[in-house]
Amino acid sequence: MASTVSRRQFVGGLAATLGTFSALGDLRAAGVSQAPAAPPAARRRMTIDEYDAAAKLAFNENPYGPSASVVKAMTSAHRFCSRYGYPDADILDEIAAHHGVKRENVILGAGSSEILEVAGRTFLPGGRKVIGVQPTFADVYEYASGVRAESIVLPLRDDFTQDVDALARAARANHRDAAFVYLCTPNNPTGIVVTKEEVRRLLDTVPMDVPVLIDEAYHHYVEHPEYATSIPYVLEGRNVIVARTFSKVYGLAGMRLGYGIAPASLIARMRPHTTGSINALVKWAGAAALKDTAAMERTRHATLALRKQTTAALETRGYRVLPSDTNFFMVDLRRPVGPVIEAFRARGILVGRPFPPMTQHLRVSVGLPEEMDRFLAAFGQIL
Repeated sequence: MASTVSRRQFVGGLAATLGTFSALGDLRAAGVSQAPAAPPAARRRMTIDEYDAAAKLAFNENPYGPSASVVKAMTSAHRFCSRYGYPDADILDEIAAHHGVKRENVILGAGSSEILEVAGRTFLPGGRKVIGVQPTFADVYEYASGVRAESIVLPLRDDFTQDVDALARAARANHRDAAFVYLCTPNNPTGIVVTKEEVRRLLDTVPMDVPVLIDEAYHHYVEHPEYATSIPYVLEGRNVIVARTFSKVYGLAGMRLGYGIAPASLIARMRPHTTGSINALVKWAGAAALKDTAAMERTRHATLALRKQTTAALETRGYRVLPSDTNFFMVDLRRPVGPVIEAFRARGILVGRPFPPMTQHLRVSVGLPEEMDRFLAAFGQIL
């Protein structure tokens, strides 16, 4: 049995499942249902000095920022800030060439979040349902709430991996109403990949007319030997949308640029639902970032090395860390995570929010070396 979620409300960033369970034919997996959370007390916004002084380990950003070549491209593009119809660095063509697809296979968004929202605007109207797991990156469920659509939410397995066979069964059981299946790999917040064999099995067993939206925001950090990008399925003409972002390894979270890659027929359906809100600077930044592979590799190497060093230190202290292929990790605190988050904040360290039902696991982004030193020192004081 899976949780069918109507009007999902996200209070203070916490996903609270509303609605009732509904049977999915022969699907017998236990559902996940969370009671609505009480609104948290309003926090005063940090001053610039407070923000600069904080260890920022909450939002899975790239602490090193954009490379010198990307900053140079944005600086040069300032002359377009007062213009419409400016040269845009041929960003669509650059992305298409980077992935070996055609221009008509690419759609731009203000971050990959907009790609997820565009998929919702395109496929969810008319009482359709999105099918996915919990916890995961929940923007598609949030959009479903906004249009009074429903989300069929399945639990993770006991090892915190995603059950692709259960997702496929749910899609078949709800074929008439299924808008699309959402799969985040590596998953946020767990950091765990869905293997390439599992992705293929999912695509082979969902109904052919049900799109599968695959969120690859953390693709660049993956080392798992059984992982692979799903972009080749687009070249095969499969009913797949792959979402990517410049917010992570490229260091452009505050500038907002992402994209989707899909068969031209799906892109044509999605394009009218985009907002056109992407600015001139980030288009030039994105084109430069794709070309600066050396900077990307330096960031990737530094991040992965520091993640492994930090998680090894936690495991030495007796804490279990989930296997991550991202620029963040989850550690099992063996106690409610809420008070621990506040204790870190009181020490000027911002860490991830709770992710129900994993309410004893803390998500920590990999920051700068000095930030991770502060985190480990505070961890020893708090726990």
